[in-house]
Amino acid sequence: MLFGLRFDLRNPAFSGVEMGDRYRAMLDMAEWADQRGGLYLSVSEHHGSDDGYLPSPLTMVAAIAARTKTIRIGINALIAPFYDPLRLAEDAAVVDLLSGGRLDLTLGGGYVPAEFEMFGVNSSERPARIRETVETLRAAWTGEPFDFRGRTVRVTPVPAQPGGPKIQLGGSSEAAARRAARIGDGFIPAEPQWWEHYRDECLKLGKPDPGPGMAATATTVVLAGDPEAMWPKLGPYFLHETNSYGAWKQAANVASPYSAMLGVDEVRASGQYRILTPEEFAEEMSTAELPFALFHPMVGGIPPELAWESLRLFEARFL
Repeated sequence: MLFGLRFDLRNPAFSGVEMGDRYRAMLDMAEWADQRGGLYLSVSEHHGSDDGYLPSPLTMVAAIAARTKTIRIGINALIAPFYDPLRLAEDAAVVDLLSGGRLDLTLGGGYVPAEFEMFGVNSSERPARIRETVETLRAAWTGEPFDFRGRTVRVTPVPAQPGGPKIQLGGSSEAAARRAARIGDGFIPAEPQWWEHYRDECLKLGKPDPGPGMAATATTVVLAGDPEAMWPKLGPYFLHETNSYGAWKQAANVASPYSAMLGVDEVRASGQYRILTPEEFAEEMSTAELPFALFHPMVGGIPPELAWESLRLFEARFL
């Protein structure tokens, strides 16, 4: 069974988990996945969140790189407008070297108003800052001198991957999709409808057809021997995640697969979060076009010991 893991490291107070313990548990899970043939592990980024959502993805992927050997490591997404492009080029090159060329980057423009206020960045600058970041990374990773804001600079060392890590762009608009086709190596839409704009722009530019894309889903699956018994334990964490994203969505007035919900019963009825037995999951995977399992083990701040229960069930049944 092909599988990957993703983490955002939310740590709400009601979880009763120390943040350092959560970080260390995540690294243990990364090593576990690496040793069992996991294909991909990603982390994401937000700032100033009450629940401690990971604000420093490059630091974290460096730690992951040091604990793993083969699994690809991604940031999905790094919020480009909040970074100095030169420092980002340097830091990403160091992580790519440390990992032996396993780093992938998805750059996003950000959307949470409070974060732009925190960094003193006008959200209207997002497109220009993303373009500058992509241009700077590509030039920097050649190791040759280049012009940056009117001065000649040179970034060393160069990444392990020739030309540097793959740069995908994220987004939730037609403009973002078409920008990704023009300057990126790929596109990860927030919702499926934006993919066709990306595909259309690729074809207009004479690039290879990226195809119809895969049906994106925000569904989270957790495995349990007794799903009914686990819903009271895990439901509050599912509720915390969707309400947290839902609040950001409302503040920014953007499209999102997450919405604020009133309680665990509503969360369960939505189908966005599911608790399945390994046998139920195996039956679903048997008919999947691409049987790839992407787990979010500590979704919403689930304590590590509960997260491990799901991963161990997956290991026993599929690995």
